[in-house]
This record gives sequence, structure tokens and C-alpha cells, in this order.
Amino acid sequence: MTIRVLLADDHALMREGLRALLAASGNISVVGEVSDGRQAVRRACDLMPDVVVMDVAMPELNGIEAAGLIRDQCPDTKVVMLSMHSSTEHIHRAFAAGAAGYVLKASASREVIDAVQAVNAGQRYLSPALREAMNAAPWGAARVGPLDSLSTRERQVLQLVVEGKSSADIGRTVHLSPKTVDTYRSRLMKKLGVSDVPSLVKFALEHGITPSA
Repeated sequence: MTIRVLLADDHALMREGLRALLAASGNISVVGEVSDGRQAVRRACDLMPDVVVMDVAMPELNGIEAAGLIRDQCPDTKVVMLSMHSSTEHIHRAFAAGAAGYVLKASASREVIDAVQAVNAGQRYLSPALREAMNAAPWGAARVGPLDSLSTRERQVLQLVVEGKSSADIGRTVHLSPKTVDTYRSRLMKKLGVSDVPSLVKFALEHGITPSA
């Protein structure tokens, strides 16, 4: 059977490369492409693909938050995360959100087909280069990081703030009043111990919440 895949990456060249790679597999068909996390959730629900191959750092809504929404809204769709981050924090966050696979971008060209086929078969996939680190930090181990102190809504507001959106724009995106958005922003900055937006941007980039460019 053909495995139906949705590609989600904010770089057109990356999507083009992935599309060509997957097409060469013989049993994988790319049924759609999107460039941000919110589009990924909408298109996943519309197309009901077998697998979403999704970058972690994307505009509007990062891949990890999007994976959680896809898990909740279309649970039969599996998610493979692509990431430049190799830390156990990022890996644990991705799998906790509902991802079934995690592939390093540096080795994606060799592994993405294996990852798609594995998760479609009901297996979990992790880049071999990461397995040693994860063996030292078991899958079920509790992970507590700065982002764990934030609610889902606070993480959404955080990403949009660091992307330069105004409170009014954020409010329209997440269906809140600008005043409520300001409250969320103050609360999350206090939780993270930062006092200005540049520090917030640095935090977001370090934790793969938003693309660096």
C-alpha cells in the first residue's frame, strides 16, 4: 500500500528535496506541502495523511506544538519530526507531544524513508546517532525544562511574541483579547525569568520554538 505523506517545512528547497527523496522510495506519495505549523494542523485534518514529516522550528506554531494538536485532532496520523537539535530535551518534548519519529536534519536524506515506513508500521523511530544518548536517559524518564513551566497557551503566545506579532495580531490568531495576550506575555516572561523581548527571542531560538531565519 502507498503511504500518504504531508510535508511541513518553512523552507521550499527542503520540501522539494524531501518530496523527490520520498517519491524515489516507490511506496510513498506526498499528498501536500505546508510552510508553518498552523497550516500543518489544518491540512493534516483535511487530508488525513498516514504520516506528517514536519520540521520542529516553524513559523506561527512550532512543530512540537503542532504534533500535539495533530495527535488530538487526527490520531490516526503519525508524525515524524525533523530537527537540527540533538538534545534529549528536544527529543523528549517531541515524543511527549505525540511524535512517533525524530530524525536529525543532517542525516534526513538517509533516514527519512526508514522513519516514514517505521512509524506507518506502528513503530517508533529515532535517528541512530541519537540512540546512545537516549539509552542513557530512558524514554519514560521525567524531563523537566524551562518550557514545562508554561501552559500550552503560554507557549503559543511566546512563539508569536518573538516573531514580532502585536498583541492585536496574536489575539486574532489564538482567539484572545489583546489585554489577555498581554497578561499571558507578562506571566510567561516572569516564569522564564526574562525581562525583555530580546532575551525572550534568545530563549526561543535556543529551544527550537521558532526558526532562526
